[in-house]
Amino acid sequence: MADKNAGPFPGEFPSLPKQERALQKRKALLESGRRLFIEKGYELTTAKDIAAAADVATGTFYRYFSDKRQLLMALLQDKIDFLMVPEPDWLSEDPVLLLARLLDEHYKRLEAVGIHRVLPELLPKDSELAGILQEARRNIHMQIVQGLELARQKGLTWKDIDLDTAAWSALILAENGPDKEEHSSSPLNTLEAARIICRMIFPP
Repeated sequence: MADKNAGPFPGEFPSLPKQERALQKRKALLESGRRLFIEKGYELTTAKDIAAAADVATGTFYRYFSDKRQLLMALLQDKIDFLMVPEPDWLSEDPVLLLARLLDEHYKRLEAVGIHRVLPELLPKDSELAGILQEARRNIHMQIVQGLELARQKGLTWKDIDLDTAAWSALILAENGPDKEEHSSSPLNTLEAARIICRMIFPP
């Protein structure tokens, strides 16, 4: 996609089609790829499978994408904001409730998109993709630190905590929230998670 080549996803993407019918075919291929990657796994999904699920010829697939990896990268380029945890407004009058709402919305978006389920299969094998996601996480971490620094300037945070470590801790907890049920007897309560994060950063 010519207008996105300057973004975090390297490589040559075919230009976006201009005709509505062609745009709909590309959209159908992306949706079919997303669904099949989740259902079958990335390795077991072929370009032929994706084309068949989108009700187009296999040759049509290659008009829009060079291979299934490029389709995946296009999916991630479109959805990467959904994969990253939200940056809260630490200066909010009620940061706990705001953060709980942001986390709840984030987890619902993740579940709806579902593409994050494919990443554990891919990241150990694709260093380029792993690097892209790691850079996105660094950017989110930096933004959280900057927000906490503003809060500290207003005297809102604990004076003796390291803000970089606090931001990292909040990021790790937020990212792994959906996995809580695998390690305990109950799913994550976003309000409790938000309360723990804020207690770690702000005095009562």
